[in-house]
Amino acid sequence: MNRPETPSFALLIIDMINDFDFKYGNMLLAHTKPIVDPILKLKKQMKEKGFPIIYINDHYDLWQADFDKIIARCKNEGNASLIERIKPQQDEFFLIKPKHSAFYGTALNTLLKRLNVETLIITGIAGNICVLFTANDAYMREYKLWIPKDCIASASKEDNHYALKMMNHVLKASIKEGEDI
Repeated sequence: MNRPETPSFALLIIDMINDFDFKYGNMLLAHTKPIVDPILKLKKQMKEKGFPIIYINDHYDLWQADFDKIIARCKNEGNASLIERIKPQQDEFFLIKPKHSAFYGTALNTLLKRLNVETLIITGIAGNICVLFTANDAYMREYKLWIPKDCIASASKEDNHYALKMMNHVLKASIKEGEDI
C-alpha cells in the first residue's frame, strides 16, 4: 500500500480471531456475534475509501503473524462461522500482539506513521480490556479516536458501557454507531 498524501483514517480490528476458551469466553462470544455485521459493513466502507484495514490479534502461543495458522488454532464449533466471516483478506494488514494493547510490543505505531494515519477507528473485543487499552495507548500517542459502539463487545454489557464511557470522557474518543462514521 502506498503512503497516502493526506492525513487518513485506519480501521483497527482487535482480537476477533479468538477461541473464546477462557473464563467468561462463552459470554464474550454471545456479545461478539452481534458486532460482526457492523464491523464488516464498516470494513467495506473503509476499503472503498482506500483506508487501511489492520487486524491486531493475540498470537495464541504461535508467535507468528500468520493469520491462517492462528485461525486454524482458534477455530472451534462455537466460533467457526464467525471467524470465517470476519477473517482478514490478503490485502489487509495483520499484526500479532503479546499483551492487551495493540501498541505494546508491536509495529503498529510505525505502520500507522508510515501510512500517515491520524485517526483510528477501533473495533473488536474485549471492549473493556484490549480495545480500551489500545485506545488508551493511541490517545497517549496523540491519535484521534472514533469508537463505533456497535462494533465492540465485552463479556458483559456493563463492562462494555464502562469502557465506552471511559474512552469518551477520558480519552476524548468520538462514540457513535458504525454506520455514522
